Amino acid sequence: MKNYENKQFDEERALYGEKNAVVKNCKFDGPADGESALKECENIQVQNSFFNLRYPFWHVKHGQIIGCEMTKLCRAALWYDEDITITDSKMHGIKALRECRNIILSNTDIISPEFLWRCKDVTVKNSRLESEYPFFECKDVTIDSLNMKGKYSFQYVENMTITNSNLDTKDAFWHSKNVTVIDSVVRGEYLGWYAENLKLVRCHIVGTQPLCYCKGLVLEDCIMEDTDLSFERSEVNATVRGRIEGVKNPVSGKIVAEEIGELLMEPEYVDVSKTTILCTSEK
Repeated sequence: MKNYENKQFDEERALYGEKNAVVKNCKFDGPADGESALKECENIQVQNSFFNLRYPFWHVKHGQIIGCEMTKLCRAALWYDEDITITDSKMHGIKALRECRNIILSNTDIISPEFLWRCKDVTVKNSRLESEYPFFECKDVTIDSLNMKGKYSFQYVENMTITNSNLDTKDAFWHSKNVTVIDSVVRGEYLGWYAENLKLVRCHIVGTQPLCYCKGLVLEDCIMEDTDLSFERSEVNATVRGRIEGVKNPVSGKIVAEEIGELLMEPEYVDVSKTTILCTSEK
């Protein structure tokens, strides 16, 4: 293995194409303002290094990034990569990952608008994320113990499982397919519109007008808070602990809750015979 330790690089493509290398305690910064420091590298390990320049990891295969810091000037840090593990790091640049495959990310602090776009085979665990458009068009994703603050999250994702997470976001899971969320808090507005096969298990759901225009929607043992105008035009099977603030015009299925604040079923818009509504406190 070739070793680079305690060095500073600022030139264009400083370590371009390196293979079988360890980069340790290095700094990628300086007046030359060069881009693409580790482009086209293979089988590399980068430890405790500082990145303040653009596009450092493009077309990288088989890499480990451990204890590194990528500043807000380190934009578009990982694109078109394969088989990358990121641990104990800071990723604070815009568009941090895009079009990557087989990514494992853990114990990492992320502040990155447009984070993780069009990636496949992704695992995220024990991390914090602040983003505007995270996980756009990702496929085959596993998330555990993520603390996330977002806006338009998980749009068009496919085949995703989320557990033990806190998701503070609006417009999450729009047009998603085959997503399961377990033992998590999901807080925001307009959750899950147009989703297909979205399943929420023991989740605490907070916010207005959730889960509309869905197909194959399932809620199991969930809590719904401030959720008025829920399930409009959705195929839904839901069991809810406590009160649902409001239900409007689901198209089919069964909804079981202790109480529903406002139930609006308009026969001019939906066939009300296709949905069963049961309030258990009225038994």
